[in-house]
Amino acid sequence: MSVSASTSYVLDDLASDSTSDNDELDSLPDSADSDSIDSDLEESDAEREWKESLEQLELLLTMVIVPYVGKYFGRKCAYWGWAKFMEWKYPVEVVITNKSSFKAAGLVEAAL
Repeated sequence: MSVSASTSYVLDDLASDSTSDNDELDSLPDSADSDSIDSDLEESDAEREWKESLEQLELLLTMVIVPYVGKYFGRKCAYWGWAKFMEWKYPVEVVITNKSSFKAAGLVEAAL
């Protein structure tokens, strides 16, 4: 008798577990809405394109703009420092007569 009681207990336990699984499955929606899936895919495509465009802007900034601007302002600072040194060391006054040509020359030198 004890053997049949223990097997029936195990079967009852398994049967109760399977009904709880069925209850969980019954609570899920029957079918997924195709509209929600499409909108999720569109959002993910838009997010992926947004991230790619941000990466491209970051590369443009770090590879092109920052070095060019740094080179331009570095040369401008060097010219200023050299002028101050020459005025301090020698009795020479450094005067830039045409500021637009000086800036254009600085841009050309920074580009090279």
